[in-house]
Amino acid sequence: MSIIENHLIGLLPSDDRIHLLAHCEPVELILAEALCKQGGSASYAYFPRQSSISLLAEDLNHHQLEIGVAGCEGMLGAHLAWGTAVDPLHALVQRPGLAWRIRAEAFRGELSNNKPLQLVVHQYLSVLMRQWASSAVCMRFHPLGGRLASRLLIEHDHVCADDFHVTHEFLAHMLGVRRVSITMAAGALQSRGLIEYHRGRVVVLDRGGLEAMACVCYAANRQIYADTLGEWRISPAMSVPSAKSCDAACAAARNLDHAVLGPD
Repeated sequence: MSIIENHLIGLLPSDDRIHLLAHCEPVELILAEALCKQGGSASYAYFPRQSSISLLAEDLNHHQLEIGVAGCEGMLGAHLAWGTAVDPLHALVQRPGLAWRIRAEAFRGELSNNKPLQLVVHQYLSVLMRQWASSAVCMRFHPLGGRLASRLLIEHDHVCADDFHVTHEFLAHMLGVRRVSITMAAGALQSRGLIEYHRGRVVVLDRGGLEAMACVCYAANRQIYADTLGEWRISPAMSVPSAKSCDAACAAARNLDHAVLGPD
């Protein structure tokens, strides 16, 4: 995807893409940065380039649950195409890196004048609605082991590397279960030789085996996206740092836990 590095922007015809990017600015998203708050007023839309954003729903008792992830295949702020400025979800930076950012009012103007952009965003919204419905069913009916395998595959998709960093605490929060449940489920995947998992560092040893263990929602959601917006693949140039930064990345993962979960 070269400098564009976002699949949705890459789908636009050249002139429309240039016109949109003229209103965008490149920004560096910071780990655990809150980009919007559920019920708040949207200030910006974001198109991740080398970053990913966790999308969290919250109830009146402040319990949070992850219902999706937006990386270089998607965006944050698509709801602006519906004419509402109210943010429907919390958005927290899960993987730091580059993104395109556009002011909400400028994005609404682009949607009015840029028909290809309008079509792409509406198609993306239809994908999200189907994926989020699938996520609700998955949370209720699918075993934790398959859900964990799916979540690790999503992370693997976005980092374009076989090792990455995510802690038991963060996974437990995202999947709505206790930490000990994640420990047991991750241990089962590790005993099958599919992953190595130690102190927040995950190494994918057998991608095919992990896909076989994942619940059906992972492949189904990838297919929903592909059927509507085409296949997406992250560029190798967008991969995470080498193993030399493992300690720093583990510390960053713990900081993200603290931001989401609060202090012990």
